[in-house]
Order: sequence, then structure tokens, then C-alpha cells
Amino acid sequence: MDKNYNLFTEQIKRKTGIDLRLYKEAQMVRRLTSLYEKRGFSSFQEYYKGIEKDKELLGEFLDRMTINVSEFYRNAKRWEVLETKILPKLLQSNRKLRVWSAACSAGEEPYTLALILSKFLPLNQISILATDIDENILTRARMGIYPERSLQELPSDMKKRYFTQDGAFYTIHPDIKKAVTFKKQNLLADSFGADFDLIICRNVLIYFTEEAKDMLYKKFSDALKSNGILFVGSTEQIFNPASYGLETEDTFFYRKK
Repeated sequence: MDKNYNLFTEQIKRKTGIDLRLYKEAQMVRRLTSLYEKRGFSSFQEYYKGIEKDKELLGEFLDRMTINVSEFYRNAKRWEVLETKILPKLLQSNRKLRVWSAACSAGEEPYTLALILSKFLPLNQISILATDIDENILTRARMGIYPERSLQELPSDMKKRYFTQDGAFYTIHPDIKKAVTFKKQNLLADSFGADFDLIICRNVLIYFTEEAKDMLYKKFSDALKSNGILFVGSTEQIFNPASYGLETEDTFFYRKK
């Protein structure tokens, strides 16, 4: 192993909060060596100095650490329904919504929600809880740096207003970041909060068994306040919502009775 790799892992942990020791070492050394050689560096130390100076190199490094693929406004038509139909109703009765993005990955989903809510409320009145089981992905989410491909569906006015471009990477505006609080959570094992107006959990339940899904729908339903909404992914339609105390509000949106 490259003797500089251990020092590199310490430096990266200090700079980004990402702990490379949680990844398989041989695999990570191979992956990062190929990345830095492609950029013209000959050692981990040279590469780290490059990351310190160049935000695009940092963005590329963070991107390489992310296995979970997501994007802003993923399945844009569903976000449109949220914006035009669901949120106006929720905001009629309460201007201070309690909102949770479960299994939030690298942050694209809760930040998308913050961008949409900013059309209805001042940013300092928006507070979104975002949780994921992966500590490294949460660190990445808190940094708010994304490759161009993550922003493909993002409306251009939003991109101009809330993102700063550095080469092929974009950094989200600090005021949007402040609207989201990221926490580690295991959906299957940990308890949920209560009295949520809106819970978003998309494109995650497909990875669980039917028994686990059943348990999670119950937990989500219990965590919603009356008339609260559960928003699920486009492959995760609930065929028996009534058995969880829910009713269909729109495609992939369920209201707590």
C-alpha cells in the first residue's frame, strides 16, 4: 500500500468529514490512484495539495465517493404535483410545516424540497429534517457540491439563483443549506419522530422485503399528523393504503386519515 494513503485519509477526514477507512482499502487505493494519475498527480500527497487548492478537484473527489445516484427534481412531474397541489393545501392550515426527507442520500431530495418551499415561504422559516444511514453520504450532503448531471432536471432559474458553478461542479447556496438538518438514522431499527406534515421517502423501499415495507409504511403512518402526506417513489405505489390508515391523495401521494 502507498505509505501516503494513511496520511491522506487523515487529511480528507479533517477537510471533509469523510472517513475513507470505512471503505475497503485496496479497492479505494486503486480507485483514487487511477483518479489522481488521470489528473497528472504522482502521489496521494500531491493529489491532496491539488484538492486543497482546486474546488473542482474536491468536487470530483466527492463525486467518486458517492455510490448512491440521485438528482434534483428526480421525476419532475411528481415534484410539480407537490408544488401545485399538495403544498398549497398543507400551507393553508399551517405555515410552519414539519417536514422529513427519509433516506435522503447526498441531499438532492431535501434541497429540492427547500427550493420548492422557498416559493411559498422565506428561507429562514423553512426547516427540513433529512436522514440517511450512511454517515459519509450525509457529510457529502452537508457540503452541497454536485456534478452537473445531478442538476439536469433543475429549472434554470433555480440553478442561476441558488448555485455557484466551479468548472463541472455546482455548490448550493448557504441559505438553502441552512434550511436542512442532516442526521444519521436507520429506518428499520430506529424510532421515528411524530406529527410530520410531510414525509418524503422515495426510491428506497424497493430495496426492502415485503415484511420490511409493511413495517415501514406503518411507522411512516404513525409519524404523520392527521391529514399529513407521505410521498413515495415512482416504483413504490401502495396498493392497500387503507390498511395503514392512509388514502390516496394523488399518484404516489398518500394522506393520513
